[in-house]
Order: sequence, then C-alpha cells, then structure tokens
Amino acid sequence: MNSGLVYQDATKLAELIRTKEVSPVEVMQAHLDRIEAVNPNINAIVTVAHDALKSAKAAEAAVLAGEALGPLHGVPFTAKDSFDTAGVLTQLGSPIFKGRVPDTDAPSIARMKRAGGILLAKTNPPEFSYWIESDNLLTGLTRNPWNLDRSPGGSSGGESAAIAAGMSPIGLATDVAISVRGPAALTGVIGFKPTHGRIPMTGIWPRVPRRFWHAGPMARSIRDIALAYSLVAGPDGADGFSTSPVSLDAGIGNSPNRPIRVGWLVEPGFGLIDNDVAATVKAAAEALKSAGVIVEEVRIPVLEQINALEVLWKLQAMESKPAFREATAGHEDLIYKHVQGVFDTPDTSIEDFVIAEQQIQTMRDGFAEYFTRYDALLCPVTPVASHGHNVSEFVINGQTVSSLHVMDATAPMSVTGLPGLTMRFGTSHDGMPVGIQLVSPWLAESTLLHLGALLESLSPVRNLHPTMANMGVNA
Repeated sequence: MNSGLVYQDATKLAELIRTKEVSPVEVMQAHLDRIEAVNPNINAIVTVAHDALKSAKAAEAAVLAGEALGPLHGVPFTAKDSFDTAGVLTQLGSPIFKGRVPDTDAPSIARMKRAGGILLAKTNPPEFSYWIESDNLLTGLTRNPWNLDRSPGGSSGGESAAIAAGMSPIGLATDVAISVRGPAALTGVIGFKPTHGRIPMTGIWPRVPRRFWHAGPMARSIRDIALAYSLVAGPDGADGFSTSPVSLDAGIGNSPNRPIRVGWLVEPGFGLIDNDVAATVKAAAEALKSAGVIVEEVRIPVLEQINALEVLWKLQAMESKPAFREATAGHEDLIYKHVQGVFDTPDTSIEDFVIAEQQIQTMRDGFAEYFTRYDALLCPVTPVASHGHNVSEFVINGQTVSSLHVMDATAPMSVTGLPGLTMRFGTSHDGMPVGIQLVSPWLAESTLLHLGALLESLSPVRNLHPTMANMGVNA
C-alpha cells in the first residue's frame, strides 16, 4: 500500500498524474489496498465499483496518448450510497433496496466523471439517509477512524470516515440537517453545503422535503472542495430548485480586496456547547483576526427565539412519510428503527405546519439582517466532539441533553438554505477532532472558500490523520 498517495489531496493526485509522476493505476491500486487494509474495521465503504481498476487503466492510456485531460483525470472519488451510480449498487442503506443497480448516474456523479474522476466506491448511510449515525440493517455500523468506539456521525458518516481514513481523497454527500457538515467535523475532514439548489438533487434519494435537502462535497483540503464545487454545481434542467449558475456569486469573489467582517458566536442560540468546542471556535476567531479580518463576537436574536431543529422536524416528518410509506410498502418487517421513528412521529397539525413555515421565513429575515453587517458567521458545528455509538444523551458541561441536540447549530442553515463550510480547527481533551462552521449569505460561496483557505493556512491541526493503530490495524 502506497501510504504516500492515499493522503495526497485530489488536486495533487491530478497533478502527479498529468506530469506522469504516477499513473492512475498506481493511484487506484493504492486506494483499493487501503480499503482492503482498514475498511473491515471502519465499515465506511459498502460497495467497490467493479470497473474502478479498468477505468484507471483507460485513464492511464489517455495520459500516455497525450489526450486532453480533465481537472480530476484519473483521480478516484467516492459517493454516499444515496447517489445513483450507473451499473454500481445503490442500496440507500436499506435491505428493501438490496441489489438495486441504477441505469444512469446522478448528474453530480456524471459531472465528476466528465472531469476525469473515476468512481471508486459507495459509502455507508443510515437507512434513507435519516439519522445522526451511519447505521442500517443492510450494511451495518460505520466507525470513526480516530477511535472505533466513536461515531463518525450521520447521515454521511460513511463518506467522511472513508476520506479521513485515506480510503478516498474526495467524495459527494447530502445534507438535510447536519449530514455533510457534522460528519466532516466529527472525523476531521472538510464538508461543504452550498446554498440550497446550487447542486441539483436529481438522481439522489430521498429528495423529500426537497426544499431542505442539499448535496455537497467532502475532502481533506479547501482547494479540493472548491474544485469539486466548481464541477458539480449548476442547473441540470431537471431540478427546479437548481437555477443559479456558479458564475452568479454574491460573495467576496466580486470584490476580493475589501475588508472582510466576520461575527463569531458560541452561545446563546445553539444550546449548550462543550468547552472544547467553544475554545476551538474562539481560537479560529483569533486566527482570523490575526490575519487582518475584522472579527467581532455577536448575537443573532432569531436563533434565540426559534429552535430550527424543532421547526425542521415538524415539517420534514410530515413531508417524508408519504414517500417513505410508498418505498416500504410490503416490506414493513425490513424497516430499521430510525425510519420507523419517522412513521411513529405524531402528525403535525395544519396550524402548526403553517406556523413552522412562517418561522422559517422569520429565520431567513433574521439572517438577512445579520448579513447586512457581516460577510460571514463563525460558529460551532456540533456541540460535542465525536460521541459513542447509539447514545441517546450527551452530558455537556455537567448538564444532560438529548443527542438530537447535535443538530442545533446546523439545522438553522438547512431550513434557511444558507451555505455552510465545516473544517477541523482543534482537538478535544480526549484526542478527537473538533470542527468549526463558517456560514455566508446565500450564493456567497466564494466568501466561505476564501475564509476556509485562510483558516487552513493558519490551522494548528492541518494534515493530521488517524494512525493505523487508531483504526485497529497492526502497522
């Protein structure tokens, strides 16, 4: 196994392939070997693409023939098992869909391939991508490569764990409340949820409630996140929410030399936050300030007035039930407990449904007002670092809260459609990654990528990776 290759980022791998310093076959084989070595303990990869090595050989031939090469030519990528992949199992984390093989790629998968990327594997979600851990009856539980007794989160925990463990350099995931940003933070990689609709959800399931589901990339470097975003974003002519071209930029990309103002917030507004997490957010604020960014501690009244997670749940449970009932009809004995929990949730009354919809509009108004004064918000991703598996409660600073509290700092950006980027910037007292979240106005992704790159350059934990011992493998 070439460990030097498995922790190169996708941009570097593409450069090495273009300059013939390594071949696509070497790169692919290194990642296949890595999967064989560490995945049995982590269970992040659920299906290896049967033609991955064959595609790498074709990519190698193209390099040798002097053909024009895309920006990801010969680079492996992975995708959460909710993305349709032509000819490759897409089972949605459910025995109900065991053996399902789509005929076509989701547009985001097709766009990665057109850029030269090679689908390596699919990664583990919870059933129907609906839980805060990545566990299901078909492919089992995914473990955090930093500590196998800890969770990588959900619902994209398989994707984040694969990238953290060096099984993949870059991948695609989805997010309805936390599912890109939380798992990235818990495993020490980077997750990006662009503005709602920037990346079409066509060919990804579930899509309900459509106005809350987002797709986004995960990687180990900001430049890889920026590259993947540039490749997969943009209308596809099928998703009515995906209407904005990538060139439509409301961020600092249009005026890169002006002063940048960032507000930072830990509490109040996101519930209880662990001291390690609070200290990491504050450290990131100080780092930005040292780099010349105008940084101020802030409060956002609407976050103190409305619980976005409660609002989201009232709406999404009602909107998900019909689609889930249709998908599970005749297979009720195969439903896992988390999807069953959706069915067991009491129906939201029409009055409460309308109030919840109006509360989302109020939240959007509150953020719109905030962003008249600041270019971005710096805040926590999760209230704690990675937790144990299947826990129902957290103890935070001596107080006990539900484990669903893990979504309190991410749900506001889901219901409002705001873009969010998460990355590691610290370490907990017991050695687990601690992340921070950057949020910008709608369609201002260039601001997040700029600030993310700045923090990456200042990070005290850049280029840290789990050891083989962390992953339960004898070196």
